[in-house]
Amino acid sequence: MVAVHGYKFWSNEGRRMTLSVGAESIAELTVPLRAPNAVMRLDRMGSAFATRLSFMRVLVRRMAHENWQFKTTRFDMDDDGFGVAVLSVQTPDHTYSLVVFTHDLDPEMRTDRVIAEAWDATFVLFDGVPNNDDIDRLRRNAPYQEAGRFAASELVLGRANKSIRLFGHAVEKLSLGQQPDLDQVTSVGYLMRTTAVYGSGKFGCADRAKTENRPGVQAPFQVELLAVYMFRWFVLMWVDSLAERRGGDGAVQLNDVMRQHIGIGNATGLGMAPFLLNHPVLLHTWVAARETALARVRSLQTAIEGSAKSFQQALSAANQHIAEWQVDDAVQSARIKALRCDIMQVVTVADDVFLTQRYPWDSLYQYAETAFSLEGQELLIALMLEVHGPLIDDLSGNLHADETVAFDPAMTTGQLLILITQHYDWALETDFSAPQNHAKFWYYSEEKLEPRLGNRLSEPGGDLEMPLAFGRDVAALYENLRQANSNEILAIFLMAHPDHRYAAKRVQITGVHPYAEIRDNLIAETVRPIDLLRFKLAFFGATHFDPKSDLWTRITLFSGAPLPEDLGDVDPDGWAFPVQPQAA
Repeated sequence: MVAVHGYKFWSNEGRRMTLSVGAESIAELTVPLRAPNAVMRLDRMGSAFATRLSFMRVLVRRMAHENWQFKTTRFDMDDDGFGVAVLSVQTPDHTYSLVVFTHDLDPEMRTDRVIAEAWDATFVLFDGVPNNDDIDRLRRNAPYQEAGRFAASELVLGRANKSIRLFGHAVEKLSLGQQPDLDQVTSVGYLMRTTAVYGSGKFGCADRAKTENRPGVQAPFQVELLAVYMFRWFVLMWVDSLAERRGGDGAVQLNDVMRQHIGIGNATGLGMAPFLLNHPVLLHTWVAARETALARVRSLQTAIEGSAKSFQQALSAANQHIAEWQVDDAVQSARIKALRCDIMQVVTVADDVFLTQRYPWDSLYQYAETAFSLEGQELLIALMLEVHGPLIDDLSGNLHADETVAFDPAMTTGQLLILITQHYDWALETDFSAPQNHAKFWYYSEEKLEPRLGNRLSEPGGDLEMPLAFGRDVAALYENLRQANSNEILAIFLMAHPDHRYAAKRVQITGVHPYAEIRDNLIAETVRPIDLLRFKLAFFGATHFDPKSDLWTRITLFSGAPLPEDLGDVDPDGWAFPVQPQAA
């Protein structure tokens, strides 16, 4: 193996470029990374799938390899299942505790919308082990969520609602000594779904800086996902407890097959979309890691021993996973239909003979680029990465980023113009004066301080727009730069045009971090925020995307993942494509 530095990719002009990042890969990249202009398009981003570099997968691998110890330290529930539970986990360096409160929720108050004021359960991930005073304080605040008062000991704040149909069905069946109906469990995927999981300083909770250097949770969103993982564990205990109280000696607990199959649902809306836009360096870091992993696999001259067999096994699981993926959304249903055709082509093409040729994975990917839908191409990438853990898993240590970016005022206007033509050709080709190209605007709602998307052509509020229309703003910067002396120092130019400073810094960031910019018009009439949501959720590790509109989706988290009691006994990566198990 030859170690090489940096990321290689093709520029818009067809030149091979190298980006130095100060890290070493473990194999020579004979195949370049995919071009940012192809990767960072909304339609492709909205076709993303979870991979073994996704944050949930990274977390579960670490928990298994480091032998994290989980235990229940408190489970005080009345006969109706209302009360408090405390679950703790000991990592090699720290102890974290999930404090859960369950509530008697009026059915009329149950909603997944962010404007909700009451939930079936609220929870906090506590830094350390809470004492009785901590629990009493949290009891007075956690049920009120945003309206509560929290301290730096709280790392995560969350809330969740029951899937009423499946939750009630599961309790009823178990109380009668029977397992829930497996088809019903598969069709829903979860007994409860979170409607918000807040971290990183929200509402007075601990800032990300408190945990960013802790080895166990250094990767992105690890404390938030740890809270969800532990909440899933709680929900399974809670259902068993309710069934036992109802059925007495005749009740049974969820069997091992059912417990592992059940995940946690999540309802996600526009709130998470601006995160990608406001953290360009972090976005680049995630995408560059995935694209480097893909380039490593495609650069293999011959298939690694055993990888062909592993690929066939993963392909079989993915085939069943896609077959079970059912949604009501017409657009996504059509895409799933095309995806099923694509995966059958993979089954036909990627036989043992194909995978023995030179550069088999690169050949397979190139075939997919010409023959498959975008969803088919992105699923194939997930499959290819899945069977090459030893080759790519080191990249999971490079998913966090130092987002401190210095602005270079000494750059000349001519140099900035070159960067714009290299990375923003898509914006320069857009007529932003056309109504359809500036129809939308992003803003924060005054009521909930949550992102929203308005229609500039029919709604007031455009003057309160969030600065997320980067394509439009860079295009305007470009027009003014063209009229300037190309040798003029940027600082001098910006003194005359201070409104362009933000766009100029954005261009400089993208010049160094080419995957930092989403290369589409985010205020176009046709923009689908659901593409941003799916892209981010795929990096989380979500499955079973179920769009409810262009603005929000339901997903499943940790379906198929090993439970705390199983982490030392099963493959921590054996749940890449969760499928309905055989009935036990």
